[in-house]
Amino acid sequence: MTGETWRELSRRNLGAAGVKSLAVAAPVVIVLARVLAGASWPWQAIVAAGAGAGVLVVAAVLAYETARLRATRWRLTAERLEVRTGVAVRQHRSIPRDRVRSVDVRADPVRRVFGLTLVKIGTGEHADADSELALDSLTVRDAEELRRALLPHEAEDTRAPLAELRWAWARYAPLSVWTFAGAGLVLGVLFKGVDLLGVDRFTADTAAAIWGWVTGRPWMAVPVILAANVAAGVVGALLLFAESWGRYRLDREPGRLRLRRGLLTNRSLTLQERRLRGVEISEPLLLRLGGGARVRTVATGLGKAEEGESEHVAALTPPLPRELAGQVAARVAGAAPAPPRRHPLAARRRRIGWALSTVVFLTALAAAAVWFAAAADWLEPLGVLPGQAGRLWAVPAGLAALALPIALWLAADAYRALGHALGERHLVSRRGTVNRRTVMLDRGGIVGWTITESPFQRRSGLLTVTATTAAGDGHYDVADIGRDDGLDLAARAVPGLLAPFLVRARQ
Repeated sequence: MTGETWRELSRRNLGAAGVKSLAVAAPVVIVLARVLAGASWPWQAIVAAGAGAGVLVVAAVLAYETARLRATRWRLTAERLEVRTGVAVRQHRSIPRDRVRSVDVRADPVRRVFGLTLVKIGTGEHADADSELALDSLTVRDAEELRRALLPHEAEDTRAPLAELRWAWARYAPLSVWTFAGAGLVLGVLFKGVDLLGVDRFTADTAAAIWGWVTGRPWMAVPVILAANVAAGVVGALLLFAESWGRYRLDREPGRLRLRRGLLTNRSLTLQERRLRGVEISEPLLLRLGGGARVRTVATGLGKAEEGESEHVAALTPPLPRELAGQVAARVAGAAPAPPRRHPLAARRRRIGWALSTVVFLTALAAAAVWFAAAADWLEPLGVLPGQAGRLWAVPAGLAALALPIALWLAADAYRALGHALGERHLVSRRGTVNRRTVMLDRGGIVGWTITESPFQRRSGLLTVTATTAAGDGHYDVADIGRDDGLDLAARAVPGLLAPFLVRARQ
């Protein structure tokens, strides 16, 4: 594959572009048909105009795709990968081969039908839209040859995979906020689609009927609607899990990791292990309560997810049992995480203080809202006259009674999550309650430290130590650690980096 000859993209992409253009042509035809029908055009003329508009849209897409294919050339030399692109504005991009950190190969159903793939090459920079080099569309054979050439290896590893899909893990898929909100989004999209088809009467009548039923029988309607929303959300979450993680397999090849997943849209991500800076075990609240977790990589050279991508680009596993997530993280990192140490009790007092302050603020806000609504006559239909807001004192009181135990539980849980450890190779930090994150950060990848000490932390003898790295989020916090412990941790994690700035107290 290496050579000085410039190569073209596959002409098969014209067929794929033609199929995809139908998704653009269909709404155009529908809207045009509605407009012409409203203008009392005969149906024969509407059909002809719609067909003409659809043909024009498809032709425009194909014309642009033809120009893009003619303008795009690429070549792989012994030193670098070069790509020339641009229809209106010409670009010539070039990256040295030794800076390639990851190769992401993906193919949606349309591309798969035509034997095409999209290849994204990541470098060691914090990835954004301009730091990746993309080739769309290569044949499957060319994409695989390019991947092997950019990330060479001697032989395939025949050992058992680090992780492989078990469909029993699908039980964790509904443990997401999308389970509760997803059905509402789907309903909104359906109503929008029906409205686009011009069935305004149907949407208006249906909405009015549903609202009348809810207001007439609220004690029955609200639980039914919530149950239906959850049921639809569960089905959607299971389908999304199947599409995103079908055929999942995580392998360690010589010098690199390779992740493959996707039922309809295939995706293959190859990542050099020498650019791996650690792993993260993520435990969102619902998933954690169900005993599950996820594993993400902390690495350089990862690009951003495509629009509409449901999974984080750094995800290494689907939701899976917490114990198994820890095992996968240890295999990827090459070491088991050291048990985190608890932080001082002052950190717990800080979180309890935040919880109480939040409850007081919400209660005061609710009381003010009730008083204002009564003063503005908004509550007269409920029998509350101006100046009688005190009759609704139970609203803020009930809010406080409900919010207080929840806030205190979250505060206690947030303190239990706090922890840190220093292993032979990794700095381990853990924090969070809504999303508990345990990060194993490679000590060799830490390039700097930020020490933060607010006035409230200073009074409590605490500070936050932030490790700076070129991978992942770019910085990882060890929050509310004791002052002496935090400085000692930073000094020992990367010997010599912080030492010139430390002043040891005299004994």
